[in-house]
Amino acid sequence: VTDGKQVAILVPTTILALQHYQTFSKRLEDFGVKVDYINRFRSTKEKTEIYQKLKSGEIEIVIGTHAILSKSIGFKDLGLLVIDEEQKFGVAAKEKLRSLKVNVDTLTLTATPIPRTLQFSLMAARDLSVIRTPPPNRQPIHTEVRVLNEDVIKESIYYEVNRGGQVFFVHNRVKSLLDVAAMIRRLCPDVNVTVAHGQMESDDLEKTLLGFIDKEYEVLVCTNIIETGLDIPNANTIIINDAHQFGLSDLHQLRGRVGRSNKKAFCYLFCPPISTLTSEARKRLKTLEEFSDLGSGFDIAMRDLDIRGAGNLLGAEQSGFIADIGYEMYQKILEEAMLELKQNEFKDLFEEELNDDLSYVREITLDSDVEMHLPDEYVSNIQERLNLYTQLDKLNNESEIDSFQAMLKDRFGRLPKPVLELFEGLRLRWVCKELGFERLVLKNNKLRCYFVENPQSPFYESDTFQKLFQYLASKGGKLQLNIKKNNRHLIVARDGIYTLKQARQLLIQIKEEALEVNK
Repeated sequence: VTDGKQVAILVPTTILALQHYQTFSKRLEDFGVKVDYINRFRSTKEKTEIYQKLKSGEIEIVIGTHAILSKSIGFKDLGLLVIDEEQKFGVAAKEKLRSLKVNVDTLTLTATPIPRTLQFSLMAARDLSVIRTPPPNRQPIHTEVRVLNEDVIKESIYYEVNRGGQVFFVHNRVKSLLDVAAMIRRLCPDVNVTVAHGQMESDDLEKTLLGFIDKEYEVLVCTNIIETGLDIPNANTIIINDAHQFGLSDLHQLRGRVGRSNKKAFCYLFCPPISTLTSEARKRLKTLEEFSDLGSGFDIAMRDLDIRGAGNLLGAEQSGFIADIGYEMYQKILEEAMLELKQNEFKDLFEEELNDDLSYVREITLDSDVEMHLPDEYVSNIQERLNLYTQLDKLNNESEIDSFQAMLKDRFGRLPKPVLELFEGLRLRWVCKELGFERLVLKNNKLRCYFVENPQSPFYESDTFQKLFQYLASKGGKLQLNIKKNNRHLIVARDGIYTLKQARQLLIQIKEEALEVNK
């Protein structure tokens, strides 16, 4: 700003934009710096005035959500772009930033040091700075893992309220959120309690959050929507119910909502008895309890990656291409390389293991003009959508699909058609894997199934392929299947297939008849 340039600060939510505006205005009021913000709280007239002042250079710092990325907004001389909560924007938004704001210095920030973006996108970050020094007078957050106990809830809420503070109670099930609020009202009848979750109307949700910020309520019962960067210094106790169901990064981010002033903060992680939890859940909770000191974020990041089996990915050992391609892609390449070695050079050594694992296809590509995804209007938060895609990719049977669908209905409402098609595509992939198809294309009502591309694959020596080949080569009549070589691929084609469900039914029929599954 002192060099005569402008600064744009991009944030993921309207509430955060307003909070940053208030903070910047207060801190820069003695320097004569003109600060303003853009979000959907501003009227059309106000936005038009802001756009004009940006073009003239009258506004030096502007804070806003995605609206400030619009090509219709012009800057007199933009010198710096700051992206807060970087992990909330995803690949698409970051690519748009690079194309819209070329030759502008960019600083990306994340409120949590947990490297979530390693799983989802290529950040292409080259310079990394770690802020380990906390603001003056900050104290570590006291973290305890407890079995759900009404006396602890009552005591912790009254302790916080009696010292003039506020409490977050996180319960990530919308269906039973009101029941939890009723329980707290029963335990603490003289305390003002309100509820917030993602299925509320946006105006009601933001009115509730602003009311909590303005201290109209003392307890906020909510889902994990508070995870993104809310700065409420007066809230210094957070109670997280069913903490074992959250990821380590989610828990660390939620815990970061308290302890933002000079008061001692408390975080209670409620879960079933430790002995009943999975090994990974116990490790996550123990990590949060162990690393509660200020500046311990990188220690948590290292432990998180260790729990997931990635080793010391962020340390000095990170070299070569791992930093560029990201954790998930590195793991995938490593697994494929190991499998190739086992199937070729060390075939004799791993013969028993290979016989136990009869899957010749590790990943199936599904290409279709059928719409199958999680729509933006169904799950609005980008990071949440990416989390759900990652979870969905790990489903292995119908029982897990049923549980996942029930969770989606509870949190986001009735499943729209693109989401139902997404599950149908997952089921289709399962059948493809059994038959040895590594790619399936369904476009223009024509189905094409591609066998394993590598002609040296052990699949072509398997009983599965021999039976399929004999069946498909001799089959005529209703199925009208044919086999043809296309470059290096062996393809099974069929016309008149209109839906993913039809494609799956056809492949199941082939599997049952060719492999004699039911005989």
